[in-house]
Amino acid sequence: MTTRERFIDILTKTERQNIDYVIEDLDSWGFFDAPASCQGHGAHPGGLLEHSLNVYDAAMAEREYILKVRPDLEPQLKPESVAIAALLHDVCKSDFYRLVKKKRRNEIGVYEEFETYEIHDENFPVGHGEKSVILLLQSGLDLYDDEICAIRWHMGPWNMSGDDEKFYRKAGKASPLQPLIHSADTIASAIMERPAAKL
Repeated sequence: MTTRERFIDILTKTERQNIDYVIEDLDSWGFFDAPASCQGHGAHPGGLLEHSLNVYDAAMAEREYILKVRPDLEPQLKPESVAIAALLHDVCKSDFYRLVKKKRRNEIGVYEEFETYEIHDENFPVGHGEKSVILLLQSGLDLYDDEICAIRWHMGPWNMSGDDEKFYRKAGKASPLQPLIHSADTIASAIMERPAAKL
């Protein structure tokens, strides 16, 4: 099974109404071929798909551990909600990066051309997590409040105003799904997708 097939299989198994339309939209937006970042984790074609599956795997592993020590949280950490939030948290990146050519000096000081990604947010400049939520709602996906909060606040407390911080903290208190997805996103991008150590 390819990564694309696995992603679609997990989403389809949520049995969420209109999920087929969401998958069609993801395809038309370029989600499956997009990078996950400019130069960091997953900065290659298909990196966003890999990152989304890594976040899902991390979130499900964390969920399993959490339910061993807090089985009472199972109704708030439904597998289908974890799948929706983890796999779709970065939908906003589908058309966010463009491959461009630049020049840099190589190790002997000679300029050479190289390809890299640049951010292009002029298409729909509404922010990161909220853009993902808006695109999913426009695609016809009914999201529960805890899923909306988990997707909206998956980046955690970075670059927030005072009001943002207040809402981020309230979302975390309202449902364990939001801190679970934030933690899984951090584990995926900072640990699982870290470049291999040089020995």
